[in-house]
Amino acid sequence: MWPALGGWAGLVRADVLSLQGVTQPKVPSPPWLNYRDAFRSLNQRSNLVADISGRLPGYTAQFHAACEGPMSDNGGRSYPSAYGLAQWIAPGLTVETRLDGFVHGAFRADGWGDAPLPCGFQASRLRLAGRARPITVAHFHGLQDGEGADDMADTPARAQQARQALSLLDQIATSGDDVVLSGDFNVRPNSETLRVLQDWGLRDLVGDKATRTSLYGKPQRHGSYMLVSRSIEVKRFDCPADPVVSDHRPLILEV
Repeated sequence: MWPALGGWAGLVRADVLSLQGVTQPKVPSPPWLNYRDAFRSLNQRSNLVADISGRLPGYTAQFHAACEGPMSDNGGRSYPSAYGLAQWIAPGLTVETRLDGFVHGAFRADGWGDAPLPCGFQASRLRLAGRARPITVAHFHGLQDGEGADDMADTPARAQQARQALSLLDQIATSGDDVVLSGDFNVRPNSETLRVLQDWGLRDLVGDKATRTSLYGKPQRHGSYMLVSRSIEVKRFDCPADPVVSDHRPLILEV
């Protein structure tokens, strides 16, 4: 999907671009490497941070690693690589402060290991000249609990990850901030995760809209969400089916 994703990122020119499932090698690597775990074998870009940055000149990129492990080339040579979250901030926006953390687990340096992987959280508190209030833009990658038919059901760990996300938000956002929280939460629309986030004062923009693309083979058509504080005036929100840049649809918000 790299040609589609790279082309889209360069064209949409978001002020803030938040991606989950991002790679960055620890050593010089070929452009494509293979990732393997207990469930899958995936050929993927070895350095998505650099790839996206090349399509967004002048942007500030911030990568937050959740774990590190080996990926391999076609000849079987191993390359140490990192996997996590990234945000790209457009020129003209001032980053007052940043916060990286975890909604589940902690950084894992000794390989990919057993599922679930650590789940990262990333936030930027931003100012724009002429805008009265700062805006905190945050995202996290939610728990993936196996591969079964019920792999997005409510669990105590998923409820705790929502509470941990809010605890981290409280560390960077003040009561006067606008807040945007998004990501691949890996939960259903009626989940306890969304109830916890809404009780804090965030409103869900996705509702029953599908957020999956044709690349996702399971019947569940949800998983990604975008929530905003009540102070935010939403001018436009969309999760378009086209272009297909991932097994998740992009979530596009204009405020």
